Amino acid sequence: IFTAYPRTAARLAEEDLIVSLDDALFSSAELALYVPQFIEEGRLSDGKLYVFPIAKSSEILVVNQTLFDRFSAATGISVDSLSTFEGIAEAADLYYEWTDSLTPDVTNDGKAFFMADSWANIALVGMEQMGETFVSPEKLSIDLPQYERIWQFLVPQACSGAYAVIDGHSSELSLTGDIVCSTVSTAAIAFYGNTITYPDNTSEKAEYTILPYPIFKDAKKIALQRGAGMVITKSKPEKEYAAALFIKWLSSPTQNMRFITSTGYWPVSIEAYDSSSSLAHQEKNPNIRGVRETTQLMKTEYTFITAPNFEGYDEIFKEYENSIKAVMWEGRQRVLTGEKVQDVSMSLLENFAD
Repeated sequence: IFTAYPRTAARLAEEDLIVSLDDALFSSAELALYVPQFIEEGRLSDGKLYVFPIAKSSEILVVNQTLFDRFSAATGISVDSLSTFEGIAEAADLYYEWTDSLTPDVTNDGKAFFMADSWANIALVGMEQMGETFVSPEKLSIDLPQYERIWQFLVPQACSGAYAVIDGHSSELSLTGDIVCSTVSTAAIAFYGNTITYPDNTSEKAEYTILPYPIFKDAKKIALQRGAGMVITKSKPEKEYAAALFIKWLSSPTQNMRFITSTGYWPVSIEAYDSSSSLAHQEKNPNIRGVRETTQLMKTEYTFITAPNFEGYDEIFKEYENSIKAVMWEGRQRVLTGEKVQDVSMSLLENFAD
């Protein structure tokens, strides 16, 4: 047994190295005990189930409420404005200007407001929110007007310094007070503590607010469903059967609830999934409790999509993530040398589209 995403399993299935879990190992009655969309995510192009779900996650907006409250008191901005990507961009501009104004003798030292653990996911999900598909085997849909809205969210604020763009995770910057909010996997909440430690080695307590994944204004409430699953390699029938028994045990309601307790993951059986809302009231960690409460709301209001699993998707997606970050870094350097933000953003878009 090993864990893998469906797009990895697809390559292995083509080489006949892994086992289909339908029929012989899992009956239709057994599969009916699990959340249908979690099971469907593990099916490949031949319609067979190869990746069995153990735990799932989505994405959320994590807000350092301690820092945001000071910002709000000074500017009047509300946390409600962070429900849309456009609202985040406006808040980021204002935060950079406000923090820059705190040191009038030093120019261009405003602080970043936002970071995404995956900038590419914003494009993937944002295009779906606006009714389009971002990535296909043939191309990225960066020539559509909907993508220009995504670009206008991503690039200008990165150029101005209002977003943080690093080769790392947003939790690292949150722990040092270098950002206020970030889009992350629900599972990543485990890396957020309750303290901010500043460069001068002073520290203070921090409280976080967990908000649903943002949407583009007037778009649909759509978020990403994530998470690898378990795959069984081809072997002797008795070994394959034993592996399936283990997966059934681990994904059973009692064991699955133990597995996901005190994490940002969702259980996969219908019984555990439906009863998981009670975990929020029992959870002592306020960050985990916030994730539970927010994802419970998202379950009722959002539609969840999964990443494509066609061959080559990983490479296309990683290349886009690296390319958009390189654009953001370049744009910031050009603005620091005196170029205007929108001029830089538009010239970068023209080159990016080529």
